[in-house]
Amino acid sequence: MTALAEPTQAPGANRDAEQYGVPSQRLGDFIAEASLMLGAGSAVMYQLAMKGVGLGVAEHSTALVRPADRLRTTLSYVYVMTMGTQEERDVVSRLVNKAHVPVRSSGRYTAFDPDLQLWVAVTLAQNTWIHERVFGKFDAATREQVYRDSQVFGTALQVKPEDYPQTWADYQAYWEDVLDNRIEQDPLVQAYAKRLLSPAGMPLHLKPAVMVQGLLTRGNLDPRAREVLALPWSKRDQRLYDLFWKAFVPVYRVLPTWLRQAHGRSVLRDARRRIRGNKHLI
Repeated sequence: MTALAEPTQAPGANRDAEQYGVPSQRLGDFIAEASLMLGAGSAVMYQLAMKGVGLGVAEHSTALVRPADRLRTTLSYVYVMTMGTQEERDVVSRLVNKAHVPVRSSGRYTAFDPDLQLWVAVTLAQNTWIHERVFGKFDAATREQVYRDSQVFGTALQVKPEDYPQTWADYQAYWEDVLDNRIEQDPLVQAYAKRLLSPAGMPLHLKPAVMVQGLLTRGNLDPRAREVLALPWSKRDQRLYDLFWKAFVPVYRVLPTWLRQAHGRSVLRDARRRIRGNKHLI
């Protein structure tokens, strides 16, 4: 992890509109698909696998006590950055920076470390495989465009455009390097990851959904990340995972676009109401 001075107040917005770019409509349509929610848990797990991120989350996040609110705030960031106006992006960027101020531990991590922010941001781009599994492969030009547009997740904070792998091929090389050399085990993070995936304490009617999400989260992960987080995986798990996708894809593909994208656009409307009313958003 890069050694950085630890700020005592939130820095201002790191990029203006020209610097961190305006995502294309293509990215907004892609991100709005409800199917991408199936990769939300695995994106979080990949983030935790990088120790600096994992420790920061385990020691500061309120996800275990306010899971619904934490999911809402994360999705608000994702949807505003991809489908919101520039003014809305700037508001959310400032709020995230403010929320990151206390997330630090001397000599261990800081939420303002651009290396850690880059990893968090690219885990979101990695979920393109879900869209391709459902709808088929992107052509090369679309893949590059979606990847470039997704860089807003990092450049809206402290990641500079030049910090990003410049092409999708460079991104793939970066991804493999991180999984091979930069993720590491930590008992605190492992325990936190298992608690996030546990249905214990959930209302009875939600437990089946939590268990399915847990299966998908573990199944979506590269085995290297599962090993670092000490998450179990069996032949039975693999069979159930494969069965889910076999059943899900044909059903999801026949749903009308408005229904598939309804949840994402609902989250965006809620975020806009909160921004206009100066209510809690992040």
